[in-house]
Amino acid sequence: MTYRIEKSRDSLIIKGLKDFKPSHIFECGQCFRWKREDDNSYTTIASGRVINIKEEDHDFIVKGTTLEDWNGFWHHYFDLDRDYSKIKKKLSKDPILDEAIRFGYGMRLLNQDPYETIISFIISANNQIPRIKSAVELISTDLGEFILNYNGKDYYSFPQPDKLASKSEEYIREKYRVGFRADRIREVSRRIAQGEFDHQCIFDFDHKNGKELLTTLPGVGPKVSDCILLFAYDKSEAFPVDVWVKRVMEYFYFKRNATKRELEESGEKLFGDLAGFAQQYLFYYAREMGIGK
Repeated sequence: MTYRIEKSRDSLIIKGLKDFKPSHIFECGQCFRWKREDDNSYTTIASGRVINIKEEDHDFIVKGTTLEDWNGFWHHYFDLDRDYSKIKKKLSKDPILDEAIRFGYGMRLLNQDPYETIISFIISANNQIPRIKSAVELISTDLGEFILNYNGKDYYSFPQPDKLASKSEEYIREKYRVGFRADRIREVSRRIAQGEFDHQCIFDFDHKNGKELLTTLPGVGPKVSDCILLFAYDKSEAFPVDVWVKRVMEYFYFKRNATKRELEESGEKLFGDLAGFAQQYLFYYAREMGIGK
């Protein structure tokens, strides 16, 4: 994507950025380390960095980064090398997706840290977004490295695997309020920290083999593995099926109750290698509109 960046005294002004809206990106369920500020800007934390981004007319004001760091990290994080207009054009041939895309037109899939994504989506099982965000924040504040103070709030990085692996199951459960997920968080962190599980190799796997490997981890089932593959490993065939995707697929496509297997296979059958993008547009649209509730 071609866009321009202008420097001001304490921020970058990004012009000509297309298919990009912070509220659609951060509030579509793909990430948990963000805060909407009183001025409707968004502060987000990723890989030991913190930025604040605000939409003003057709520009985006970004605070907390340099031009070099934007080009070296945030450009990739926001998936700005991908042409979303082509993706939307292809998916919009489906009239249902056309409506969902019009609603969430500025959504982009973030390229997130694999370990943080694995732990975050283990926490997400049978959980609600505010509680997931709270647990991830508690872990980071307790075990992560201090990054900076912005707008009166201290921000911390997500910890390395050995930090969580060193804590007891009881400590993780009580300190971070993660309930039954505590033993899974600790065990997964231990396996990664001790080199028993190579999560980096999944970048070289296809979707099927990546899913098979991830589901050997405790707390990682089909839905959680597809979330991890989509949001951390760029496996765009992944089609996570949560309660909202189940509702929207049954409401619009099946016109009946569908089996778990039917739902899991529906993404690739209907949307091919763009299934993950379709899922995000459908999820955000269904949740915000309350479809099938």
